[in-house]
Amino acid sequence: MSNDVVSYEVVGRTAVVTIRRADRMNALDEAVIQGLRSAWRRLEAGDEFSAILCAEGDRAFSVGADIKSPPAEMWQGVPGIGVQLSKPVIAAVQGYCIGGAYILVQMCDFAVAADNTVFKYPEAQVGFTGGLIAGCAARIPQKIAMEFMLLGQDLSAERAYEVGMVNRVVPLGEQMDAAFEYAKILEVSAPLVVSSIKRFVDQTIPKSPAEAAALARDHLLDVRDSEDGAEGRAAFREKRPPRFRGF
Repeated sequence: MSNDVVSYEVVGRTAVVTIRRADRMNALDEAVIQGLRSAWRRLEAGDEFSAILCAEGDRAFSVGADIKSPPAEMWQGVPGIGVQLSKPVIAAVQGYCIGGAYILVQMCDFAVAADNTVFKYPEAQVGFTGGLIAGCAARIPQKIAMEFMLLGQDLSAERAYEVGMVNRVVPLGEQMDAAFEYAKILEVSAPLVVSSIKRFVDQTIPKSPAEAAALARDHLLDVRDSEDGAEGRAAFREKRPPRFRGF
């Protein structure tokens, strides 16, 4: 599976999901978000044991939402929110990781950062937010989370490691090798145990209001876009009883 800006490759029992928009510093537009959502659906339905999320180029993992062409529903591309997953996702990050791009990393199960990585969440300084960032306070110390979310300052890879945002910091160019070290362990681990622990952890970590709202909206959009939804609308227009089939 691939579109112009997101690719899905299988290496052994590991999926490699790559954002390929380096000419725009991997900014997240609708095509990227829908490409990511398709990738997470394929991961959940497929035989791969885990996935690595990465991006082209050394300058940026992603600078966040494309200001000139923002996605309609950014949450749809976020692992665990746009698609609920039973398989771990490992982020391999380099360069700038800004705004909504950090949400992608935050919702991964592991994160490896190149030593040139700079995390930044500037939404309080630019005047908008989707709210999913609030889950940061459930994953790292609250005061560090507030500093990151509200001050909009650069946070280095080393500082991210110190506060628990990432698992490892490696020299630039080695982040994929480090991510594959985790993936290779997962390939020989018991899938039922991995999925059970992941599910329990996902249920243990508190969900922010925006995260809970996104999960509810995802379900409601499925109902709206279902065949039954189309049948109900058609039946209303045609003034006849609907014939629902449950999908």
